[in-house]
Amino acid sequence: MGAATKMLDLWILIDFVVIINTITSFVIVFREKRDISATWAWLLVLLALPVLGFLLYLFAGRKLSHRRIFDLKAQEPLGIDQIVANQKLKDDDNELLPANQVTNSARELVRLFLETDNAVLTKRNAVRIYTDGEKLFESIFEDVRRAKHHINIEFFTWYNDRIGQEFVRILEKKARHGVHVRVIYDTLGSHGSKQKLFKHLVELGGQVEPFLTSKFLPFTLRLNFRDHRKLVIIDGKTGYIGGFNVGDQYLSRKERFGYWRDTHLRVVGDAVLSIQSRFFLDWNATTKRDHVKFDQRYFPRTNSNGSTSMQIVSSGPDDDREKIKQGYVKMISIATKSIYIESPYFVPDVSVLEALSIAATAGIDVRLIIPDRPDHPFVYRATEYYSRELMNAGGKVYTYENGFMHSKMVVIDGKMVSIGSANMDIRSFKLNFEANAFLYDREFAHATELIFLHDQQKSRFLTSEYFQQQTHLVKIKQTLSRLLAPIL
Repeated sequence: MGAATKMLDLWILIDFVVIINTITSFVIVFREKRDISATWAWLLVLLALPVLGFLLYLFAGRKLSHRRIFDLKAQEPLGIDQIVANQKLKDDDNELLPANQVTNSARELVRLFLETDNAVLTKRNAVRIYTDGEKLFESIFEDVRRAKHHINIEFFTWYNDRIGQEFVRILEKKARHGVHVRVIYDTLGSHGSKQKLFKHLVELGGQVEPFLTSKFLPFTLRLNFRDHRKLVIIDGKTGYIGGFNVGDQYLSRKERFGYWRDTHLRVVGDAVLSIQSRFFLDWNATTKRDHVKFDQRYFPRTNSNGSTSMQIVSSGPDDDREKIKQGYVKMISIATKSIYIESPYFVPDVSVLEALSIAATAGIDVRLIIPDRPDHPFVYRATEYYSRELMNAGGKVYTYENGFMHSKMVVIDGKMVSIGSANMDIRSFKLNFEANAFLYDREFAHATELIFLHDQQKSRFLTSEYFQQQTHLVKIKQTLSRLLAPIL
């Protein structure tokens, strides 16, 4: 009788926990405005994993506080008037884009970014592309060593390893000589606070801030809403934007990943002022002191003789408009010949997948290169799932076999290009703070297309047999990962 009573009590307790868990799950998920697919994904986690699901939600599901969103939205963009003035002084025509550079459809993309992100179109930029970490950091260090007035840096990941320490030592030397050094890093991306790494730099007058969090916490308890941007600005004259972070693995020094294939840009011209403006928006929202005001030395007149027109576009959870994703969709929709994409994670939402599927079905040459190995297992299985969907629609999918593919690059018709921090996935569209360069220059786009084709030669072409030969366990993982895709 006693055992039966205890068993009954246990079942009553279980029923009580299930009921409370169900009610609380609905309250938690529906009290915040979010995408319907993410809503159902979180309900699945919360209902299928009582208690554990709540812990996962606390770590990965909470949205940014209204105060933090206000901090970001309240910042005044610096330098925009100066950028516009610079362009007016240089332009001898009224064309939004020269006819010999792009099509009329590209002008629609330019106008889209002007409306949604106030992204000024800058012309005559000199742009150099880097696909190798060693060469990129050689260039960054050379430019940093020549800095006279200021160095502004923003990275998702800054590891306390060989290259990370070398970078800090160079910054310390510049700070010692009176150059104003500012650094923003993401605590989660950098695996915790960097007080020890940056301690001497701060003592020398450098300023270092963790993005939208406290520097006294060893790590942030929020997985989402990370600062995924990778920006460097030197004296307002030279800028870097792309996909590389600061760490030995990005210079191919980690055996696990082998050669690290990524893409970054070095820019000289008025587009640097746009990168600078983005940095100061993030800086003023992050720091509780030493807010930056407009100073001509941060936004100097540039004298670049380059040929590339470009816009710097940013997006993040502080704005419901998914501006970079909208740019991707628009680029895909105006393609007439080819769409070449490199991304380490391919977890598109319905709009992007449908746009790519329509393009492939219509006979446009759609090609995608993804890694041949996972760095995040669930995300990789979801990438495989959506890659198969794209392949079934007529797209061509390749896995890069010369190391790890981390490049975020889109080339349309050999005429326009997007390169930056945003992956082709829902996390970059909705959850992370990202920054991309959109470039309009046939010559540059053609060179970028050749880089893609070179990567393709080092990749494996996937066929239906590749997926058919996968085990049932792998296919189950792919399906489950697809269900969780909105919150991965």
